Amino acid sequence: MKLRGSALKTISEAKGVSREQLAAAIERVNVKGDKAMSAINNWFNDRDHPRARAEDVRKLAAALGVAPKDICRFTTNLRNHRGSPRKAKLLVDMIRGKKVDVALNMLTFTTKSAAVNVKKALNAAIADAEQADADVTQLVVVESRVDEGPRMKRFQPKDRGRAHSIIKRFSHITIGVEEKAGR
Repeated sequence: MKLRGSALKTISEAKGVSREQLAAAIERVNVKGDKAMSAINNWFNDRDHPRARAEDVRKLAAALGVAPKDICRFTTNLRNHRGSPRKAKLLVDMIRGKKVDVALNMLTFTTKSAAVNVKKALNAAIADAEQADADVTQLVVVESRVDEGPRMKRFQPKDRGRAHSIIKRFSHITIGVEEKAGR
């Protein structure tokens, strides 16, 4: 789960809950006083530092009187996908902005090999949303990106003692879903 700063800001202004009250709600062992206030300010500005835990999201939602699904995005990272980022980007660009059931259907019938891991990441994000009681029929893929991962270097022997390098690329796939009403 990742907090959405814009939703957090608008809901807290509408409910009349101050940042100090929210900071008091999320206090725990390592985050107290100024650290809690700093965390709230960072979250309001869409910076995820310190990373919001699931318990923090639940405490913030309780303090605001809303469900956790209203203030967060459900993201999943699939690291070290054994394929180049260029090939996986074709798939994540295809599903960005689509409803979840349409995106799953597109990935099921795509012949690209990266579709298996993109579909795994999407299913994991959907499962996170279901745990927070989000309506699965209203979920939309709002974030989908592929970052470059590590590279595995191999060599192909050639004539006269030479060697040509072979670079095998990995990628990191990130998928995020949100509940959007009326789509």
